[in-house]
Amino acid sequence: MIDSLLLHRVQFAFTASFHYLFPQLTMGLALLIFILKCIGLRGNPWADAAARFWLKIFGLTFLMGVVTGIPLEFQFGTNWAQLVKSTGSILGQTLAMEGIFAFFLESTFLYLLIFGEKKLGKRLHCLVSFLLFAGTWLSGYFIICTNAFLQHPVGYRIGEDGIYQLTSIWALLSNPWAIKQYLHTMTGAVITGCFTMASIAAFHLLKQQHQDISRRYLSVAVLVGFPASMIAAMPTGDWEAKQVQQHQPVKFAAMEGHFHTEDGAGLVILGQPNLQEMKIDNPIIIPKALSFLTHASWNARVKGLTEYDRDLWPDNIELLYFSYHIMAGLGTLFIALMGISLVLVLKRKLHTSRFILWLLMLSLPFPFIANTAGWFTTEIGRQPWLIYNLMKTADGASNNISQGNVMFTLLGFMGLYLLLSVLYFFLVTRIIGKGPELINQPETETEGVA
Repeated sequence: MIDSLLLHRVQFAFTASFHYLFPQLTMGLALLIFILKCIGLRGNPWADAAARFWLKIFGLTFLMGVVTGIPLEFQFGTNWAQLVKSTGSILGQTLAMEGIFAFFLESTFLYLLIFGEKKLGKRLHCLVSFLLFAGTWLSGYFIICTNAFLQHPVGYRIGEDGIYQLTSIWALLSNPWAIKQYLHTMTGAVITGCFTMASIAAFHLLKQQHQDISRRYLSVAVLVGFPASMIAAMPTGDWEAKQVQQHQPVKFAAMEGHFHTEDGAGLVILGQPNLQEMKIDNPIIIPKALSFLTHASWNARVKGLTEYDRDLWPDNIELLYFSYHIMAGLGTLFIALMGISLVLVLKRKLHTSRFILWLLMLSLPFPFIANTAGWFTTEIGRQPWLIYNLMKTADGASNNISQGNVMFTLLGFMGLYLLLSVLYFFLVTRIIGKGPELINQPETETEGVA
C-alpha cells in the first residue's frame, strides 16, 4: 500500500513539474522579446514583427502558468499543513511578494505590450517590454527565495511553541543560497527560451515559410543561447555545485555517485549506481576531476556517501543520480549545438544548413527536460529534509488526509492537465502555423540581426 506521504510528494512533484514548463519559457522569452524590441528601435521592422509573434506565444504560456500555478499555492495548505503551520509567517512573505508585486506588474505590462503598441509608440513600447522582463524575473526571484529557505534557512528563530518566526526580511531576500540558485535557474530559463525560439525558426526555414524574419530571429536566439549555455555550466553551475558540496554534502555525494571517500576523486560521467555494492557499474570517469572542481586541487579529499549516517541519505539515490547526470549531459550538448550554430551564424550559413536546422528543431523538448531534471536533483537531494537539518519531510505533511483523498486529487490533476496540454498544443500550433508577419512596412534586404 502506498502511504499518504509518498502520494503528497508525488502530487506536488507532478503539479510543480508541469507548472514549471511554462514559467521557464516565459522567463526566457521575456529577455528575448526585450532584445527584439531594442533591435526594432534601430529601424528593423522584422524585429518588431518577431516580437509580436513571440508575444502571442508568451501570452498563452503566461496564462497556462497562472492556471497551473494557483493550485500549488493551495497545496501548501492541503498537503503540507504542518509545514505551513510552522513556517507560514516566513514562506508567506516571499509568496505574497511574488503575487502582489511581481505577478501584477507582469500582468499589467503584458497587457500594455500586447494591446498598446500603436498608442505607446516605439520607445515606450520598448520600455514596457523591459518592465515585463523585470517583472517576470522578479517573480522568479521571490519563488527562488522561498525554495532557498527550505534548502538553507536563514533569518529566523524558533519559538517555544515550535513556530518559526522571521527575524530579518533582508536576510531572507539576500540568502546566499538564493542568489546562486537564482542565477543558475534563470540561465536555464534563458536556454529554454533560446532553444524554443531557434526550434520554431528552424521549423519555418525547413518549410520555407517566413524565411526573412525567421533567419533573423534565429540569429538572435543563437547569439543569446550560446553564452547562456556556457554560463549555465560555468560559473553558475559551478557555484551551485560548490554550495551544495559545502552545505548539503550528502546530496552532493549521492548525485555525483561518489560512495567512498577518496583523495583525488574522479568525476563520474556515465555509469549506473549499484547501491548493493556501493559502486558505479560500467563507469566512465575523469580521474581526479571531482577533487579539482570542488576544491581546486587535483588531490583534495572528497567525502563519500558512506561517511554519513544512512538515515540522512536521500531516499531515491538512483533517481537523484540520473536526474543530475541528465541535466549535466544535456547542458554539454546545448553548448555544442549552440556553439556550432554560432559559427554558422557568423558565416551567414545557418539558415541554409539543413542538418543543423533539423537538430535545432528537434532540440525543442530537451531544455524543458534538463530544467525539470535540475529541479528533481534539487528536491530529491534535499530528502529526508523538508527544511534542511530542521524539519523532516514526514513532519511537514498533512496528518488527516487519507491515501484515497490524495490519490483522487492526483488523478484529477492528471486528467485536467492532460486537457490543458491538448488545448495549449492546439492553440500554440495555430500561432506557429500562422507565423510572424510584417505590418504595413517593407522588409529590409540586409541579412543578419540588425
